[in-house]
Amino acid sequence: MTATTGDVWLPFPADEIDGLPEGLNYLFWDGGPDLPGDPADCVYYVVPYMKGTTVAVRPLAAMSAVRVVQTLSAGIDHVEPGLPLLRAGVRLCNAKGVHEASTAELTIALILASLRGFPGFVHGQDAEEWRSGFYPALADKSVLIVGYGSIGAAIEDRLVPFECARVTRVARSARTTGRGPVHPLGELPALLPGADVVILSTPLNPSTQGLVDAGFLAAMPDGALLVNVARGGVVDTEALLGELVTGRLRAALDVTDPEPLPKGHALWHAPNVLITPHVGGSTSAFAPRAKRLLAEQLTRFAAGEPVRNVVATTG
Repeated sequence: MTATTGDVWLPFPADEIDGLPEGLNYLFWDGGPDLPGDPADCVYYVVPYMKGTTVAVRPLAAMSAVRVVQTLSAGIDHVEPGLPLLRAGVRLCNAKGVHEASTAELTIALILASLRGFPGFVHGQDAEEWRSGFYPALADKSVLIVGYGSIGAAIEDRLVPFECARVTRVARSARTTGRGPVHPLGELPALLPGADVVILSTPLNPSTQGLVDAGFLAAMPDGALLVNVARGGVVDTEALLGELVTGRLRAALDVTDPEPLPKGHALWHAPNVLITPHVGGSTSAFAPRAKRLLAEQLTRFAAGEPVRNVVATTG
């Protein structure tokens, strides 16, 4: 089977994506109970967006001819449990370039809403109360970004006009960027005490699972704000609750552990926390960028050229 034949499973109808190459058979599957065709004929599988691990991995064991598994998310943790089901040499690609704008927008919105007391204003409006007061600004704050990939860089782009005192960058390993140094994860203990706002935008993997534990939180200064737009599993929820109920720290969370957050969970009503339901990438900006990515990737695939955004290869 050549790169120009076989089935491609798409979570969008093919006629909604401009620029798809000829020579491939496009089938629409958005995660519903009925599969669109024989998984054994699929050569390029685009994982349905935001449908969870069960849906993502469901057809993988039968995909004996698949060459590329493409997520439409920046993270790949929902697909990783199914990778051992695949033959060697299958490339797993993420959606770098799709979610940067939306996730960075939400990050700034969460910071501003939390610092400026927007949840209290909403409750005040509901109660017809004029809750004026004096609130913190983002200006003059020191910000620490933990996870400095393309989303972390996009967040810093949007922080520039807010006159922050300092933006410090942390990633898995040290490097230098046009904006300054990126510190390795090992330097976090020394960096946390100077951070007024800590933004989590790191992937979820063994090195970041539970990264934000009791020790991490204890190192943050009194009154600091933790913003999580990464994955819920990066944060130890019980440890965070311990800091929130004392009022020492604040949090703005787009992701939680567990997720979705069940009714009755203590995090819903903890003080000093703002929760959004994992909507970092769920905006009007998603579909146009996702469709452009798929057209570009499949054009390369059909031509026998290397696809981009490869984050893992089975072996």
